[in-house]
Amino acid sequence: MEDRLGALNALYEGRSAAAIIDHAVHEAFPGRIAFVSSFGAESAVLLHLMASVDPSIPVLFLDTNKLFGETVRYRSRLQHQFGLEDVRVIGPRKADLEREDPQGTLSMRDPDECCRLRKGEPLTRALTGFDCWATGRKRHQTDFRKDMDVIEHDGDAYKLNPLAAWTRADIKEYFSAHKLPEHPLVRQGYFSIGCMPCTSKVESENDARAGRWAGQAKTECGIHTPKK
Repeated sequence: MEDRLGALNALYEGRSAAAIIDHAVHEAFPGRIAFVSSFGAESAVLLHLMASVDPSIPVLFLDTNKLFGETVRYRSRLQHQFGLEDVRVIGPRKADLEREDPQGTLSMRDPDECCRLRKGEPLTRALTGFDCWATGRKRHQTDFRKDMDVIEHDGDAYKLNPLAAWTRADIKEYFSAHKLPEHPLVRQGYFSIGCMPCTSKVESENDARAGRWAGQAKTECGIHTPKK
């Protein structure tokens, strides 16, 4: 696995996102790759690139039951506009919610456990049968992400980050060049969009991730942290 990981990183580093996606989809992991999307503030870029390569690639959307209504409607809009053929809505099991978060207040008491229940476990189940999953993470977003490789292995599967080297300016330029629709909450000051209880407005787009779990040391939902 280490040899293959090193070879793929050597191949992908410095290549365009479209070329990385094309190789991963058609050569490295044919029929065994899924794209995971929050349909958040910058998600349209990765989804548009993916659709240009193959719109039938499975897209996994985590509906935590705590999302903004605008995000759910934005998902429908992008799915239709980009012609995404296989968007799979996944989420926590009803029985698990009733047992572990019957009042729906776990996010206030223990956000890490809430993320595990509503995102981590559903995603693990949904990724069964896939060898690789792709994300829209970028190195500039947080200190945790600044040194990430274009492709990693999370202990269970390969994880592809085609936009790893992209800057905020690159994202804006792609949105403009391809006339991509903007998430409706962006103009209201939400530049990084997750679940309603853990997402807040920020004054500057330069501090986009500051709007996630504001006032806490937490910066990741857990699906991207190494498995123990």
